[in-house]
Amino acid sequence: MTTPARVRSTLPPEHAPAPQRHPDAPEPGTVLDSHYAHCFGCGERHPTGLHMHVTVGQEVAVTGEFVVTADHQGAPGLAHGGLLTAAFDEVLGSLMWLLRTPAVTARLETDFLRPVPVGSTLHITAHASAVHGRKVFTEAIGRLGDADGEPAVRARALFVQVDIAHFTSHGRAEEIAAVRRDPSLHRTSEAFEVNP
Repeated sequence: MTTPARVRSTLPPEHAPAPQRHPDAPEPGTVLDSHYAHCFGCGERHPTGLHMHVTVGQEVAVTGEFVVTADHQGAPGLAHGGLLTAAFDEVLGSLMWLLRTPAVTARLETDFLRPVPVGSTLHITAHASAVHGRKVFTEAIGRLGDADGEPAVRARALFVQVDIAHFTSHGRAEEIAAVRRDPSLHRTSEAFEVNP
């Protein structure tokens, strides 16, 4: 019999410090390019992806927009809950650009507050709330229509900082080789060293 894995909390320890924005982080107002052209979340070359657009905010915060199309349906005319969770994962993960550290999602909790219809735009505001060792704690809220619209979805996530070898060791060799051959597939060659 195996021992169940310990459940990681998305809530930071009580005295965990707030994260510090890296001096080389993109400036507030910068729209982040796709980190990988074929990324389901932000890649412009993914035919049915989310095509997320993420903008850098103040301190360690970003905003993102997800336009729900017919490709993103779960129930007829409504966004699939898993795809909404993926949109939050994309925006929350973009916070790592501001910390300039590669990280992976360890746990993501999503609360669905109201349906998100096809044709609507979900405006997601996210920030990193704390860092504890290799753990980065994040939060986000998604609003319908505009940045002041009705709250529809909220999420908390725990990211764990990893060495770049995590991606080069576990990623598909053909995809990694393709990025090395054609750097236009990836945000920048420097980005591949920071956030594949």
